[in-house]
Amino acid sequence: MPLKILVAQINCVVGDVATNASKILSIVDQAKSESVDLVVTPELSLCGYPPEDLLLRPDFLKECHLTLKRIANHISGITLIVGHPHREGQYLYNAASVIQDGQIVARYFKQELPNYRVFDEARYFKAGEQSVVFSVAGVSVGLNICEDVWGEGGREASTESKVIEHPARAVSSVKESGADLLVVMNASPFHSGKDLIRRKVVQTQARLHTLPIVFCNLIGGQDELVFDGGSFSCDRNGEISAQAVFFNESLMTITLDQEQISSEFKERLLDSERATYEALVLGVRDYVEKNSFPGVLIGLSGGIDSALTLAVAVDALGAKRVKAVMMPSQFTASMSREDASAMASGLGVDYSEIEIKPMFDSFMKGLSGEFLGKAFDTTEENLQSRIRGTLLMSLSNKFGSLVLTTGNKSEMSTGYATLYGDMAGGFAVLKDLTKQAVYRLSVYRNTISACIPERIIERPPTAELRADQLDEDSLPSYEILDAIVEHYVEYDRGVDEIVALGYLPEDVKKIVWLIHVNEHKRRQSPPGVRVTARGFGKDWRYPITSKYRGLIDQ
Repeated sequence: MPLKILVAQINCVVGDVATNASKILSIVDQAKSESVDLVVTPELSLCGYPPEDLLLRPDFLKECHLTLKRIANHISGITLIVGHPHREGQYLYNAASVIQDGQIVARYFKQELPNYRVFDEARYFKAGEQSVVFSVAGVSVGLNICEDVWGEGGREASTESKVIEHPARAVSSVKESGADLLVVMNASPFHSGKDLIRRKVVQTQARLHTLPIVFCNLIGGQDELVFDGGSFSCDRNGEISAQAVFFNESLMTITLDQEQISSEFKERLLDSERATYEALVLGVRDYVEKNSFPGVLIGLSGGIDSALTLAVAVDALGAKRVKAVMMPSQFTASMSREDASAMASGLGVDYSEIEIKPMFDSFMKGLSGEFLGKAFDTTEENLQSRIRGTLLMSLSNKFGSLVLTTGNKSEMSTGYATLYGDMAGGFAVLKDLTKQAVYRLSVYRNTISACIPERIIERPPTAELRADQLDEDSLPSYEILDAIVEHYVEYDRGVDEIVALGYLPEDVKKIVWLIHVNEHKRRQSPPGVRVTARGFGKDWRYPITSKYRGLIDQ
């Protein structure tokens, strides 16, 4: 008899145990009406992922335990797999419970605990040791949780875009226990190219073990992480048999009949620009919604970074929840004002202008005695930025909206940003995008609808904090800068390795020096959406006080 499975790719809210439970039970009721045999939810679906130090609170664990019991009492005539934290004795486990007719008939503990990049699971959980296989509609179903299917090569596969072809220990154990099907519950965060890596990992394990696999992934934004969904299944030969959507909730049904998996869900993978853009949109939407902000504020400069930030915000929240503020100074070009106004009008957002020159002049008058005989330098440049930051935060305080900062990864890497100025705000949309990536995504966004004026995309980037200023007056070209940042930050390549790739030693040494001396700035910057294999956040934990500069004495 065929086994009908519903893969519940859902958006769970960390800490909102009651709402997560209600969503799961609603899906179970719908599945029963459609004669589904098995409902699969993502990793830690009951409490959301990652719960971080909430897992250290006994009251939080008690709420999860009691809510799980209430869910079990509701289940009849169907099988549900739900992810949750579980304490047994003195140990806490990342667990999955199999519920049938009011009873927990099996419980699995995650065996491979990732403790690299954005993952901290060894801080909280003890690794499980036993496989779990249970029966549904005459089919023996095994369980794994996320890293289990990646095995010992998990870290290498997720960071180097390659898959080590060896049997994963947890998958082998399930196969040896007689499973006909493997279900993998996941909270696998997005970065560019991750969807293809996941597929290769799961297809490799399916083929090595001649075992069909169902892969259920979480969806949604959680602080800097975005979970992109993209749940799928493959047959025993590793051929993809079902594919859910990305960046949206999905209830994907698949059928297993004598080792053959069939489904009407055949979504396509997304190209890189679209996937990254949708990750930004989802990250902003969920950060604003889950933290109950009424809307967002953006300082619109007429430049490319604020333009892309505005487009993302409108796509995430709608024009009515976005306000753009232009704050021109004596150095602001007329084209900047024109382009900012045109873009805001085109998108239909609330727009206003506040001149900052009178405030700047007032500050300079107050500081005239202290600055006597001193030339105009970055101090005056930063003062303009801090005036703008103060204005935006004042509007935020008055109206409750969240300030979205507009700095990119190139700027965050080199410190080309002002503390308490353009870094002031609550969420950094472009924090993990290099300048070149900002341009690529701006061009992509205009293929959907032309919302970013072409002049913004074409003009040389400038902070407009002094006369005739260009970014490349202070930095190497972004083509060079971004490449060096990528090699050093994302792939941990040393100075000598990067120079050997053909970059000038003076450029490499300067950029690496800037990366290290600006750690104190990044530590004080707001969280932002992670879209690369390594962003400045949970997976970048360098000391502020350090003399290391990436050079080795020979």
